[in-house]
Amino acid sequence: MNGIGAYKEATVGTQSRGRLIVLLYDGAIKFLKLAIRELEAKNYAAKGQYINRAQDILNELNAVLDTEAGGEIAENLRKLYLFMGRRLGQANAKRDPQMIQEVIGLLEELNQSWKAITG
Repeated sequence: MNGIGAYKEATVGTQSRGRLIVLLYDGAIKFLKLAIRELEAKNYAAKGQYINRAQDILNELNAVLDTEAGGEIAENLRKLYLFMGRRLGQANAKRDPQMIQEVIGLLEELNQSWKAITG
């Protein structure tokens, strides 16, 4: 493993769970902004790849939800993650930057909340 890879692995391994969620939101937002850029450049294959990466992050966030411990909040997050995933699928098919921006807005709101919680 190279030095950068080892550093990234060590950084992720020492982050709190809340901080990791913030990092995942940051990544999804970054990928969606890149998807919009590629869509505007009419580079549809790259747009699709970036949307898929954001959907992968949403799927992972959904998969790790603890609905027993999180109760109603976790259930609502699950519904929101599923909605965003479907919305991105529609945005990808329709090549609609507004739909992507809508999901970015939702992710940014969630991200701000997690940043406030984790300090």
